[in-house]
Amino acid sequence: MKHVNTPTPKRDGMKLVTGAPVYTDDLAPKEALVLKILRSDHHFARIKSIDVSRAEALDGVACVITYKDVPDKRLTRAGQTYPEPSPQDWKMLDELVRYKGDEVAVVAAVDEKTALKAMKLIRVEYEIFPPVLDYKTAFESSVKVHPESDAFTHFEVGFNPKQNVASSYYVEVGDYKRGFEESEIVIERTYETQATHPAMMEPLAAYSYLDHTGRLVVVSSTQIPFHVRRMLANALNLPMSQVRVIKPRIGGGFGCKQTSGAEFYPALITLKTGKPCKIFFSRKEVFLGTSRRHPFYFEVKVGATKSGIIKAFDVKALSDTGAYGEHAGTVMSACAEKIMAFYKTVGYRFDGKAMYTNHVSSGAFRGYGKTQGGFAIESILNELSHELGIDPCELRLKNIIRRGEHLNLGVDHVYHEDITRQDSCELEYCIEKGREMIGWQERYPGCQVSDGKVRGLGMALATQGSGVLNIDSGGATLKFNSDGFFTLLISATDMGTGCDTILSQMAAEVLEVPLEQVIVYSADTDVTPYDDGSYASSSTYVTGTAVRKAAEKMLATIKTEASRLLNVEPENLTYEKGVFRVEDRAINLETLGYKLDHKQLTITESHVCGKEAPPYKAGFAEVEVDLETGKIEVLDFVGVIDCGTPINTNLATVQAQGGMLQGIGMALIEEANHASNGDEQNATFLTYKLPSRKDAVVTRVAFAPSYEPSGPFGAKSIGEIVINTAAPAIMDAIFNATGVRFTRLPVTPSQMLMAYEQLKEK
Repeated sequence: MKHVNTPTPKRDGMKLVTGAPVYTDDLAPKEALVLKILRSDHHFARIKSIDVSRAEALDGVACVITYKDVPDKRLTRAGQTYPEPSPQDWKMLDELVRYKGDEVAVVAAVDEKTALKAMKLIRVEYEIFPPVLDYKTAFESSVKVHPESDAFTHFEVGFNPKQNVASSYYVEVGDYKRGFEESEIVIERTYETQATHPAMMEPLAAYSYLDHTGRLVVVSSTQIPFHVRRMLANALNLPMSQVRVIKPRIGGGFGCKQTSGAEFYPALITLKTGKPCKIFFSRKEVFLGTSRRHPFYFEVKVGATKSGIIKAFDVKALSDTGAYGEHAGTVMSACAEKIMAFYKTVGYRFDGKAMYTNHVSSGAFRGYGKTQGGFAIESILNELSHELGIDPCELRLKNIIRRGEHLNLGVDHVYHEDITRQDSCELEYCIEKGREMIGWQERYPGCQVSDGKVRGLGMALATQGSGVLNIDSGGATLKFNSDGFFTLLISATDMGTGCDTILSQMAAEVLEVPLEQVIVYSADTDVTPYDDGSYASSSTYVTGTAVRKAAEKMLATIKTEASRLLNVEPENLTYEKGVFRVEDRAINLETLGYKLDHKQLTITESHVCGKEAPPYKAGFAEVEVDLETGKIEVLDFVGVIDCGTPINTNLATVQAQGGMLQGIGMALIEEANHASNGDEQNATFLTYKLPSRKDAVVTRVAFAPSYEPSGPFGAKSIGEIVINTAAPAIMDAIFNATGVRFTRLPVTPSQMLMAYEQLKEK
């Protein structure tokens, strides 16, 4: 293959690193009104009165809107395929504010300085209520975060706001009771993961205007342009035909931009004033006004034989969805469906509830529930291996599914029957290769480096999806142009992942043309074909399949046209590198393009995810702990990944390295902290610590020799799975180094030092 499975440079890489004006705020009209949002000072309150007269009278203020000025309609900001499963529990502006940072009023002014000045002139009187701040006790609380009667769901998701439940998910698969009866050892543990922030480089941003026909146009830094169009039309009571959404370059998202956080307000004020409007979140607004990873609390039980055969799992889970239930149910169900999907057990039970609190909303974040659940399952299996005296790698090798095998749970498992046969499962290779790369056999479990420093090794496994089965879909349109080049129109959104490059590589591979002959345009709901957007690890696998289909059909169509011009049957033509030949005659794409000027060749294909094609990963960590200071340093992290055929080996490698570093940050550094009164304590990059390039550790990546028959050129996904093994592997490495077992993330130096001192005292 010429283009696929090569380290092709990112197409827009040079523009991005040289600061070209490609992002939403760069492109906003200079005359656009600037919007700022007045946010609640209280965690839970009702607006008794709000006086905006002084703000409206300020010179340069175009308008001020409150809950009295918006449609009285419940919706969700979560962007998933309709009918959206999240509770419809949010209003553009509401009389009730549910967290400190919730929207109270929106000011539109000629510039930011005027808008900020006007915000200070708004007078609000609140009736303050006691907030719900602990998701573990929210079920029993007498305070209801959503007391309103008009919130609803499109279908049954366990929505029970009277007990602060946004969504619940329960599944029994196989016979978990029999599994525990057959177990010779049963251990039970609790695990807890924290709220972490996506911390993408580009904040939320959007601008809007009315085109020459009066249609609403919204340009937004979003992962989900078609979902944004639907949500805006619904919220503003407009026909969808009157809304156009355009996505320029995105400066990162990690799931935060799978929620529509910025688009409603400029759209609303453009409709009100007729003027272009823009909104650009400050970093503090990103922390307080968007979404973060769901904190989770797990009670986990596992049963096994003394020889290490896992018999059953029982998992109870609670998550903190915050003030609104965006992604609450799908994060919980994704957690339930993936965390032990490659272990052959007799039975499995999962019982989870996503709880409302008066915190900032949780939402989509890379890993989407599997990161949290994987920490719990992989951690308890590491503990099981120590209880049994079995090497953690060997314990996994005894229990994992291999290519062509079925899960012992049978077809009643949460996967469809076709999904239980993993045609491209190379998990065994991932384990074997990973322990070879880290030097596991020689150095496990750890060693003492000096009087004050010790080292340890740990490992964990993970799986993910490649799109959501029978739901996620993608589309691609190919146009054949004069001069023989092609335009590839897609609505998958490149947010730094390189999907524009990867998808054009696929088209160029089929069409046998240089990569520069495939021009990519993304994404515009008026022009590009429907795509659910870039989430659920779907772009390469789902949209990529649509691209491959479109390119194959385009090549067949061009061949028909070439045969007509050469006056031969299509089957008599050969094609290679942009040239059709028959005997001593030939015609190239450039000539064909001009000869077909009168006839536009355009092909559109779509693809619905008919198989999840899970990727797999084995992660191995080596840590060094300073016993005098508690400092934990990750010396080496190895990730061996089965993602099928990597379309772009360079981009796949940096995706993996970035994800692993993100996982290391979750394990050791990052946490959105709250004071005892619920206030956010670190809502800026000055106080919210996350790994930077300066903190980057050694991360080594290898890819399993794998081919997924259902994927384009044998590819599966890689975007999310790369984050999932870091935390459990590092926690076990810390245990192997120090004897201290941590079950809550993150582990800071002070916690490490305190726990080690307590261990010495025992």
